[in-house]
Amino acid sequence: MTNNTGSDLSSKTISDHASKGKLVADFQAVIEDGEELLNATANQGGEKVTAIRAKMAERLTDAKQKLAAAQHVIVEKTRATAKATDQYVHENPWQSVLVAAGIGFIIGFVSHRMSTSSKS
Repeated sequence: MTNNTGSDLSSKTISDHASKGKLVADFQAVIEDGEELLNATANQGGEKVTAIRAKMAERLTDAKQKLAAAQHVIVEKTRATAKATDQYVHENPWQSVLVAAGIGFIIGFVSHRMSTSSKS
């Protein structure tokens, strides 16, 4: 059994929220493209086109509702993660400072190595 620290959970959760946010953005783009297609075919006649447009409009409405629900869930989970992170930092201030300093050291070290290797 592994023991996850608050920072491990927070970074995993933040990564999950970022990928969900990208998924929501992609889904939103598909909806916008569908609406654009509906508008482009507005002047097209025929029974078949009218039936397809009605079906597509219904599906787009459903997709918008699901997207709004997904965004709400993501916002709520992000708030909960931020609150948990804030609580963890307040309960473990020195550990949080050491983790932040360690991350800063690693970023500085890697950055320095990259800048010196590119000059060679």
